[in-house]
Amino acid sequence: MEAATSEHTLTERGPLRAALKTARPHEWVKNTLVFAGLLFSGQVDDPWAIGQALITFAAFCAISSAGYFINDLNDVELDRQHPKKRFRPIAAGQLSIPTAWAVASGLAVGAIAVAFFAVNWKVGLFVTGYGAIQVAYSFGLKQIVIIDVMTLATLFILRVMAGAEAVDTVASEWLILCTGMLALFLGFTKRRQEAVSELHEGTSSRPVLEHYSLPFLDQMVAMVTTGTVISYSIYAVYSPFVGSQMMLTIPPVVYGIFRYLYLIYDRSDDRSTAAIVAEDRGVILAGAVFAITAFLLLYVFN
Repeated sequence: MEAATSEHTLTERGPLRAALKTARPHEWVKNTLVFAGLLFSGQVDDPWAIGQALITFAAFCAISSAGYFINDLNDVELDRQHPKKRFRPIAAGQLSIPTAWAVASGLAVGAIAVAFFAVNWKVGLFVTGYGAIQVAYSFGLKQIVIIDVMTLATLFILRVMAGAEAVDTVASEWLILCTGMLALFLGFTKRRQEAVSELHEGTSSRPVLEHYSLPFLDQMVAMVTTGTVISYSIYAVYSPFVGSQMMLTIPPVVYGIFRYLYLIYDRSDDRSTAAIVAEDRGVILAGAVFAITAFLLLYVFN
């Protein structure tokens, strides 16, 4: 712990590096959900659809980063009391508050403009709604027990729906349901990580955790895990594109979920969701096997 603290203390960042750090580019992995519509609509070989999906992805990266700036601006005093979050650029004084507000505004305006004019008005509305919900989350919703996690799930669903609209298709009910259940799973496991961390460190930087007990969170995780596996399995059995052949993708999905739980519970992994997805070999392997299997079923053997 001492080594980690010293490393953070010695880190000097200029305004540009501080802004990039606050933007949290490692969290952009969540925005890859916009490509779900492209993959499952059978348009991966369509250059126009690929371009629209990529632009939508960029818009969501910008609007989500704007949300991180606003979150850190709103939480600056709480972050300064946290053993890790106090090293965030705004809390550490490496990025001034006026500059942070200017960058957040620029990212938000740019994201909305790109969505409206480079994709279409429906995607523009999704990006605008996403940004509005982020602001509502930062300034109040994240303090309301259960609603906080449901709000995060809504943001995941908006990504999928926007990605589908970008390639001129409609996200199926099953895709939306599976996305929502997966988001709830990630949300409640994240709350459990935070609750365990604050319990061990004796800190209180997220007030809503006062309303979450570990037994309750364990119950919620068990419920949404079951819901996630069952909803995806039913979708795979009745896939609108390849029928029950999609069942071949169930093993990597189940393994990925179980591997994630293993890291959270057995290894007490306190990394962010994005970090686990991008760094853990087991989760990466599950994601790769799923993507390859789905691609082969949808585009090669179909």
